[in-house]
Amino acid sequence: MLRQCSRRHFLTTLSASGAVLLLPQGGRTTSAIEREVDDVALYDVAVIGGTPGGVAAAVAAARLGRTVVLVEEHAHLGGMSASGLGKSDIEHRELIQGLFGEFVRRVHQHYIETYGRESENVSLCRDGYYYEPSVAEAVFDRFVEEQPTLTVLRGHRLDSVVMQDNAAREVVVHDRATGAKRRLRSNMVIDATYEGDVYAAAGARFRLGRESRDAFGEPHAGVVYFDYQNQQFLEGTTGAASNQLPAYTYRLCLTTDPANAYRLAAPPPDYDRTRYLGYFDDLRAGRLAGPKNYKPGRGYHPAHFNTLVRALSVTEIPNRKTDVNMNPRPLGFPFAEENAGYVEGDWETRDRIAARIRNITLGLVWFLQHDPEVPPDHRAIASEYQFPRDEFVDNEHFPFQLYVREARRLAGLYTLTELDVTRTIERPNAGRFDDSIAVGEFPIDSFPVRKRQPQDSVVLEGYLGMLDYITRPYQIPYRIMIPESVDGLIVPVAASTSHVAYSSIRMEPTWMALGQAAGVAAHLALRDGVQPRDVSISALQTQLRSDGQVIDLPS
Repeated sequence: MLRQCSRRHFLTTLSASGAVLLLPQGGRTTSAIEREVDDVALYDVAVIGGTPGGVAAAVAAARLGRTVVLVEEHAHLGGMSASGLGKSDIEHRELIQGLFGEFVRRVHQHYIETYGRESENVSLCRDGYYYEPSVAEAVFDRFVEEQPTLTVLRGHRLDSVVMQDNAAREVVVHDRATGAKRRLRSNMVIDATYEGDVYAAAGARFRLGRESRDAFGEPHAGVVYFDYQNQQFLEGTTGAASNQLPAYTYRLCLTTDPANAYRLAAPPPDYDRTRYLGYFDDLRAGRLAGPKNYKPGRGYHPAHFNTLVRALSVTEIPNRKTDVNMNPRPLGFPFAEENAGYVEGDWETRDRIAARIRNITLGLVWFLQHDPEVPPDHRAIASEYQFPRDEFVDNEHFPFQLYVREARRLAGLYTLTELDVTRTIERPNAGRFDDSIAVGEFPIDSFPVRKRQPQDSVVLEGYLGMLDYITRPYQIPYRIMIPESVDGLIVPVAASTSHVAYSSIRMEPTWMALGQAAGVAAHLALRDGVQPRDVSISALQTQLRSDGQVIDLPS
């Protein structure tokens, strides 16, 4: 099945596994690009994507003496960690250190120096693992400001990638404010975008969508209804491949401080209260109760149990603020399927979809706080939470980064799968690799893929909720960051995994570890005059260990 992809000049085809792969259809000549470019600059390493993984990659390479340019489409660095994701998704703190550990220590030190070691805010920051978005962004900013050889281009988007001898050698970006284009010549390119835009533009193959069970022998792959409470597959599970992706949302930062509250004065554009009426059915059916085996700190607030406010998962962070996730358990969850067309859309399409999901999010907050059918005591609880005036001050106090939980996934030298991130008696050595460059440890956890169907009474299709009973810490092989054939390119974020494995590896702490490894690998490739695929693994591992990275499993 072939279809045209208008933005990147690609053809798409369905692989044998059922996952969509992109193949290059054509490109642009260097001379054609040169005529359009207003500025040309030369760097050792170009990092596209100011995500936590991108910041880690840029800083790691710069600390080793490389000239680096870091390109971010927004005006802010830090991706989700600076855009509402106020708590670090990590189960085993000791297994992710390196630059992420340094990030956490700096956050902790900020709260100690600002409020005093015995303050409530220091307690609420939980040793630096919980934080306000503005604090996280300030830490990321300091990371890059400390590197004299690191240049940051904020507010710039990718236009194209220039290939030479099958290697990515240059990227062309444009300034979102002025439209001016810049050509960034580099000897090494790191794709740290959530969407995998750089390697797609370079012609590397990738997966898009969910593989079938048969593709890699993964029990939780494909179309799935999984009862996360009772750990069993339900009727409707087929394991078939699907081109649909887990829901995208926004991660909110809300405050309980009236003096810092920015209150919505009106519902958002295109507000439709019927979009949220399914939550009333969830309330009647008891689906807004607390989960079994409640564990504090996982995003559940006991005061919200059995109220409509359980549409949100609320966790305290410092300064009377909260990290607020969209709860994927209720069947009224309205965000599934709203990301259709985002990944392969042009910039205008992506902006339109992001704006729609923003409005759905604002609409949910408005609904909980103002809808007359919402019980008064529920409305009163919801109204305790408002947008903070001192966060996202240039974006109407709303997060700037859409929570892109999964987009493209590279087809690399190795594909990490569910069988690698779960260890059983039958597979005691699963998740062990000679080319390990980091450790993954977060449970398989994927958001719903489809809206409620007529037969749904327990869970939405595609939701895999915190499968910590089967996920075990695993080593992450360097090969998942290297495209099958395209050279000059390293991919620490939208890396080579199956859909199920991606739901474990897709955490910002893990991506920071992979980003650090990518920055070091870029340096070694340049030092030794080799392609990333030929980097000395022993040299890479030695440097990472020296820098505090954890690459070995506990004995």
